[in-house]
Amino acid sequence: MAQKGFQMDSYKFSCSICLDLLKDPVTIPCGHSYCMDCIKTHFDKEDSKEVHSCPQCQKAFTPRPVLMKSTMLADFLEELKKTGLQAAPTGLQAAPADHCYAGPEDVACDVCTGRKLKAIKSCLDCPASYCEKHLQPHYDAAPLKNHKLVAPSKKLQENICSRHDEVMKIFCRTDQQSICYLCATDEHKGHETVPAAAERTEKQKELEVRRLNIQQRIQDREKDVKLLQQEVEAINGSADKAVEDSEKILTELIRLIQKRSSDVKQQVRSQQETEVSRVKELQEKLEQEIAELKRKDAELEQLSHTEDHNQFLHNYPSLSALSESTHSSSINIGPLRYFEDVTAAVSETRDKLQDILREEWTNILVRVAEVDVLLPPPEPKTRAGFLKYSHEITLDPNTANRKLLLSEGNRKAILMKQKQSYSDHPDRFTFYNQVLSRESLTGRCYWEVEWRGGGLCVSVAYKSIGRAWYSDECVFGGNDKSWSLRCDTNSYTYYFKNLPNPVSGPRSSRVGVYLDHSAGILSFYSVSETMTLLHRVQTTFTQPLYAGLLLFECGDSAELVKLK
Repeated sequence: MAQKGFQMDSYKFSCSICLDLLKDPVTIPCGHSYCMDCIKTHFDKEDSKEVHSCPQCQKAFTPRPVLMKSTMLADFLEELKKTGLQAAPTGLQAAPADHCYAGPEDVACDVCTGRKLKAIKSCLDCPASYCEKHLQPHYDAAPLKNHKLVAPSKKLQENICSRHDEVMKIFCRTDQQSICYLCATDEHKGHETVPAAAERTEKQKELEVRRLNIQQRIQDREKDVKLLQQEVEAINGSADKAVEDSEKILTELIRLIQKRSSDVKQQVRSQQETEVSRVKELQEKLEQEIAELKRKDAELEQLSHTEDHNQFLHNYPSLSALSESTHSSSINIGPLRYFEDVTAAVSETRDKLQDILREEWTNILVRVAEVDVLLPPPEPKTRAGFLKYSHEITLDPNTANRKLLLSEGNRKAILMKQKQSYSDHPDRFTFYNQVLSRESLTGRCYWEVEWRGGGLCVSVAYKSIGRAWYSDECVFGGNDKSWSLRCDTNSYTYYFKNLPNPVSGPRSSRVGVYLDHSAGILSFYSVSETMTLLHRVQTTFTQPLYAGLLLFECGDSAELVKLK
């Protein structure tokens, strides 16, 4: 009995946080007492919440209570210690703090009576949940050591067979459900059954495989997310640069037009000054001549009134003689068109610029609309589908070899024996009989080439391809700046970096070319009543492309078909 009283005294004067005798005791406003260090540490952890609470009764305090040592309680404890009161001896536990008891959300110990403590483990074999004290037999008693202990669970009853009130330790694979051993001999008799642990082992393997798959998918998706983030940054960077460069280019164009406007104004004013000065100079001379003639007329009038015949005859010869006029007898003033032709020329230039800007503006808007990063549409399957991306292309005379005659609005090229009278130009191919398009190709484009003769190469190339010498760097398909399909009378050959790749397919006088610049797809088709894929290229294009034609024999011709 004395021992029990000793334990009771120990509990009454113990800190509910450290479960030891109070050290430097403090009493907080709700009346509960703690060790100074224990309650201080507890309040420190709650500083971020801006509300502090009692660990036992959960009463909230605002602001944080000021901790003052309880002198009376400290003195009382000192007196008790002198009489032999110490911490609870080994084997005797202080009464649990309030926070050790099970709340509504906790799993309670099934053995505790009265106010139940929180369970720290649940046993799947019993099945029941235990606090630390009542769990001890599972560690000490041999029959209980093999029981399966798990984290506290409120679902233990689900492991009990509702029909036989037995723990379900068997799994029926036939019906895919857990059963007890009585079920296995009754309604599940003859079914494929295994211990639940064995089924768990199999399912665990499947689970691990699924987890690996999920983790791989997570890695793939995280990689995709990273790529998409890079794509967003690339899009934003490209858009910002396009806006900046466009503004710079258009500003330069505006400055150029303003400069030309200033030049025209200066030239007109200068010519105006010159012409007005010339006219005024002539006007002054004519006015001087008029004055001289009026003076002469007055002298003659005076002579006509002379009555002395001899005097008249004497003076007449000197007065009647007139000096030659330095100007024609009359000045012909034409129609009043002085600087009107300048206005007409400027107006004509304006109209041409408007046409160019209208056409190129549409081209710019098309380029903007063709920006399609994520899910570009698949390559068309029918000619009608390809025609949706048809591009009207013309050949650039400044790139044409001098043996190529261009016609049909610069859409057709014919290889001639005699050289054409093209002017010198840095873009001209001087050795190979080839020509590039005037239009650059980006986005999705489709065009067709109709050819006649021994053969040709249908190609695309960067503008930076070589021009002026006999070298692989200058011929379509001979380098890494051009891609070319050679069409002969009975065969096709694809060339890139001067490497020939024979291609099979039906011979046709018409070849279709599909380009998806952003997707890096270039496809060549034989076009007749049907379309047959000859060769597809998957790469990355780093510059705008231009359509190209290369002819081999005199008389051969190729035309960029006008598609409807």
